[in-house]
Amino acid sequence: MTNNLDVIAIVGPTASGKTALSLALAKLVDGEVINGDALQVYKGLDIGTAKITQEEMEGIPHHMFDLKEPTETFSVAEYQTEVRKWIKEIQSRGKMPIIVGGTGLYVQSVLYDFRFTEQASDIDVRNRLERELEEKGSDHLYEQLVAKDPIDAEKIHPNNHRRIIRALEIIEVTGMTKGDHEQDVGRDALFNHLLIGVDMDRGLLYERIDKRVDIMMAQGFLEEAKTLWDQGVRNMQSVQAIGYRELHQYIEGKISLDNAVELIKKNTRNYAKRQLTYFRNKLSVTWFDAGAGTEEIIEEVSKELKDSDNLGRK
Repeated sequence: MTNNLDVIAIVGPTASGKTALSLALAKLVDGEVINGDALQVYKGLDIGTAKITQEEMEGIPHHMFDLKEPTETFSVAEYQTEVRKWIKEIQSRGKMPIIVGGTGLYVQSVLYDFRFTEQASDIDVRNRLERELEEKGSDHLYEQLVAKDPIDAEKIHPNNHRRIIRALEIIEVTGMTKGDHEQDVGRDALFNHLLIGVDMDRGLLYERIDKRVDIMMAQGFLEEAKTLWDQGVRNMQSVQAIGYRELHQYIEGKISLDNAVELIKKNTRNYAKRQLTYFRNKLSVTWFDAGAGTEEIIEEVSKELKDSDNLGRK
């Protein structure tokens, strides 16, 4: 049924039922699940990210969860590298990789020809440029940038030493400007893939979001946020996530708990809208109505997979 596909991805707004669908799909196509959520890579962020539990996995292998300590940073470039490795490994076992998540850029970076300038780094080059900055001043480096990349130089203030050094480092390491790197990147698919999207009536989605937040609070979301706070995990990338940010404001005494919960609901609803905008504008998605239920969606997806397989054989 999936002879013509390299990878399947499931995207959709938060609380739209992606997890249940991924389990049913993995059983249908003999697949393994890869996390496509930017925050579920962090240990200790379980309740607030609606991370799947070991029991809920039903024995299906899941990858890219709990990789990082909450004090560490994590970039889309790192995600891209690791997930492409997992795709190859899962395929080598004769299984179907299924990426599941709501972080559109992360999923897009894996499936398409995305190249990130942060990968173009050389510590020796950077150290030399920093020495030049100390010895010859920022004007000297900025003049180099104007000569080598006048377009990017216009966007960088002459006193922004970090960005000047980074722009020169990219040029020296790759032979291309930052603009050259980014031109036409992300348009060509690297894998033959099916991108499944789940959406539902906006009112119903918002009801599900509000209910999910209430369930999270009952499960101990505040205690989870407080544990991170007590561990010194504050104002870091991991806890800038919706939910942790608002509960940390409560812990600091800046807002009441009721206000924090209402803010979580409001900010999550707004995030869901941004997710859908990204998916619709940036990705070629085959959409399904999440309100129809997992079984009906799986039937429709099964037809889609058969059509894809038949096209591949012609």
